Amino acid sequence: MRGILASSIGVTCAAALALPLAPPATAAATGPAPTAEAATRAAVTAPPDVPGSTQSLPLRPLTRDRATGATVLGLAPRAVRNFSLLGVVWDDPAAELHGRVQVRTRPAGGGDWTGWQDVETHYTDHGADPGSAEGASEGVRGATAPLWVGGSDGVEVRVLPLSDESGAGAGESGAGGAEAEEPGADDSGAGASAVLPSGLRLELIDPEGDPVDQARTGVMSAEATAASAANSALAPLGAAEIPALDGERTRQELLSLRGAEMTEGQRAKPYIGPRPAIVTRRGWGADESLREKQFVYTGKVRAAFVHHTASGNNYKCSQAPSLVRGFYRYHVRSLGWRDVGYNFLVDKCGRIYEGRAGGVAKAVKGAHTLGFNSNSTGIAVIGTYGSKKPSSSAVKAVARLTAWKLGLYGMNPRGKTYLTSGGGNLYRKGKKVRLNVISGHRDGFNTSCPGGKLYKKLGTARSTAARYQGR
Repeated sequence: MRGILASSIGVTCAAALALPLAPPATAAATGPAPTAEAATRAAVTAPPDVPGSTQSLPLRPLTRDRATGATVLGLAPRAVRNFSLLGVVWDDPAAELHGRVQVRTRPAGGGDWTGWQDVETHYTDHGADPGSAEGASEGVRGATAPLWVGGSDGVEVRVLPLSDESGAGAGESGAGGAEAEEPGADDSGAGASAVLPSGLRLELIDPEGDPVDQARTGVMSAEATAASAANSALAPLGAAEIPALDGERTRQELLSLRGAEMTEGQRAKPYIGPRPAIVTRRGWGADESLREKQFVYTGKVRAAFVHHTASGNNYKCSQAPSLVRGFYRYHVRSLGWRDVGYNFLVDKCGRIYEGRAGGVAKAVKGAHTLGFNSNSTGIAVIGTYGSKKPSSSAVKAVARLTAWKLGLYGMNPRGKTYLTSGGGNLYRKGKKVRLNVISGHRDGFNTSCPGGKLYKKLGTARSTAARYQGR
């Protein structure tokens, strides 16, 4: 796990529109965060809400760790505009954050501050392939995974550098609401590095502030029209959902979409699972003005990589569209990607969401599995699944989605395939790698993703998907 204590995907800078409401926190602080009443007495009110904006707050030195002498960076408790998703970003996407990132927040409208929560620091394994146009973009930054905290208007954060020998960090079980140990006692080690990436900032995102692309008015922008038109063979323009089809209608659709590329035998007996219902970008409220306008495609889809978002499990399924909007804004505005990285997302109730724009039936090139974004599709289950089992509904949704999506390209969910590595920490660039057609993120990169508990369910997903295909 120490080899993956890195993160990469970064941030932009908006004005720091918040004021400290208490003395700087120390790494060993154990007292409660200031109450809402104390905050009100201490200073000015938080700035007015600005819909759709991302707050970007530079992290400052707070204190030094008693055991190692390393500088602890962060923010003292402060009032901020409403937000529900957060992450830490830095300037250099190639830099690694060898440290522990912890936050606590205050619910919007008053209430007690939460306990300290770990933020998953390894995120460098998500993203565009090395040397690709998207990966080499000037605006790309390094970052932690995003953490969903729900509606909040107060925040405190600290980042403690760790030695390579300590082995400490958020790991798989850190994100998602578990109270963390205080750094300073057990996170020490001789020779601990005091070097953290430059330009560390806390990104606070309010997905509810984003315009829902005029979905309620019926007016569609040119970008929204293009994103919807990419699915025109499957649903009417402006549809909020691509409906499910039964097996026979799905086979007829396959022949109309890809029949010219299929052999006579494949046309006679196509193996494909019934198309599941998919919430479109318009359905989850994508602000299409955020992303780059053009769509990017790869040759075909030979494999599906399964991920978890490492954003915690404390969300209601009714909030899932808001989380998707948050991931989208974080990936584009904070990390500098062209669009949300995943091709699809699945919530814990089993609903499937269209991710990167370009058409759910097409071979859209994502930014999900560094080194293996070509000829693959990326599916992220929303949540953190290192120590928590994914729901049976989510696993079934992964099986249904892969049975259909892989079936469009003649792939057997229980089979093997070869992909050429674009570079990474497991396989050098140009190496042909034999992988499961349904693989976990960790199969292509040394990472904990998609979490041990979800990874153990991939065998079930493969066999179920194959059965849906009629194999």
